[in-house]
Amino acid sequence: MSWRVSIRVAGQHDLDEVRRWYEEQRPGLGDEFLAAVAVALIRLEADPLRPAVYYRSFRRILTRRFPYKLCYHVEGETVVVFRVLHGSREHGRQLQPSGAS
Repeated sequence: MSWRVSIRVAGQHDLDEVRRWYEEQRPGLGDEFLAAVAVALIRLEADPLRPAVYYRSFRRILTRRFPYKLCYHVEGETVVVFRVLHGSREHGRQLQPSGAS
């Protein structure tokens, strides 16, 4: 099966914010973060059902090297990434599938 990955507005905002923060720490580190996210997205395209359900109907995939998780749903043949969140925090209230964009 061919999966399509889509990132909601809140998830894109998370990516932009984290990239900016890493870039302030060291030039180029923000791009390294985005590269780690890209690898996670490729893993999602290959097998989004592999990670177990994490919270309600959400699944998560962890980035390598950086302590972030991509929280997503599988909707038909589409993988919808809702948020990109720091791995050491609880984020139940931030995961709102209905009406979120």
